[in-house]
Amino acid sequence: MPKIRFHKLAAIVVLIGFAAWMGTGAFSSVGSAAPDNKPKAGEADQPKAAGTDKPKAAEAEQPKAAPRTVAVVTPPRKTYARAIRISGLTEADKRAVLATRVAGIIDKLPVKQGQHVKTGDLVLMLATEEKLSAVSNARQLLAQRQAELAAAERLAKTGNLPKLQLDNARSSLTLAQSVLEAMQAELGRNEVKAPFDGIIDRVPVEVGSSVMAGGEVATILKLDPVIARGEVSERDLRYIKIGDEANVRLVNDQKVTGTVRYISRDASSQTRTFRVEVAIPNADGSIPAGMTAEIALSAQPTDAIMLPRSVVTLGDKGDLGIRAVGKDNKVAFFPIDLVDDTPNGLVLGGIPDDARIIVAGQELVKEGDLVKPVEADQATINKLIGEATAGTQ
Repeated sequence: MPKIRFHKLAAIVVLIGFAAWMGTGAFSSVGSAAPDNKPKAGEADQPKAAGTDKPKAAEAEQPKAAPRTVAVVTPPRKTYARAIRISGLTEADKRAVLATRVAGIIDKLPVKQGQHVKTGDLVLMLATEEKLSAVSNARQLLAQRQAELAAAERLAKTGNLPKLQLDNARSSLTLAQSVLEAMQAELGRNEVKAPFDGIIDRVPVEVGSSVMAGGEVATILKLDPVIARGEVSERDLRYIKIGDEANVRLVNDQKVTGTVRYISRDASSQTRTFRVEVAIPNADGSIPAGMTAEIALSAQPTDAIMLPRSVVTLGDKGDLGIRAVGKDNKVAFFPIDLVDDTPNGLVLGGIPDDARIIVAGQELVKEGDLVKPVEADQATINKLIGEATAGTQ
């Protein structure tokens, strides 16, 4: 039987001893024993210190944290007109595509593209040789029928002509007049005239070319006034009315002023928006049709204040607003009514007159917190002014 080496035997003995020590649960020798709360000799009859039996009361008597200090301002209130900005484009007040009523060969074309015309000006005339001849024949026939009727009336007065023949002569004269009018109307169809004052924008034909009945020969535009057209949302519809002034900024940065002349009463089925037209004076025709425009409509003035964008924060429900301090020095939240968004700041309505608006520390407090409001120092006010006017530089 092989002998057990000494180091193996020593290891077994140490293991058995360690297991026995762990089984007893006595660990005080390594500093893990719980402190002995039993009273020592001579301490059993001593009274407990005052207040040791009421730990909760002691904790309640500890001083609370001081209210957080926030900077507040009471901005001046002014009357602002609510601005409703919509995108749109310019278009002609009137637009007509001129066409011929009969087929023929173009004989006269006195207008050119870009030319100003007045109502009734000749735009185009077709060749009229055969129609002029027809009109001449109709006039001669009318003159003959008039002479026949005059002779018949003289004979009828002397009793040498029956009444029936006199009636036939009158009918022949009426028919001759009708034929002349028809020939003249047919001749008039060879002419195309301007239906209103405007600019000839397009002439797709040339002298000598043949056109069919109904063929396009010119496009005429009336650009005074020019119309800025856009779509306003159903929420903003109540703020505008016909006759309101509107500012229009064109894509080339040209700024003009017009008047609301039309508001649709039927919303678009796709966008639920309403068509709005603004008439802009354009006597020189400098504003073309089809140009992108931003239309700013001014609603009825309302009482509001102006604040920098940095003051706006989120409420508990996730809506945008501002935090203010009430008379009880508690924080209140007011949802904003955005009247206008200007380069100088936000114009907000719906805020109480006596509200002290928090301009520093609003993100560190919440509704209902008790705070210590102090008037914002000049440095903070200057900073706010700098933020508000940064957009104008």
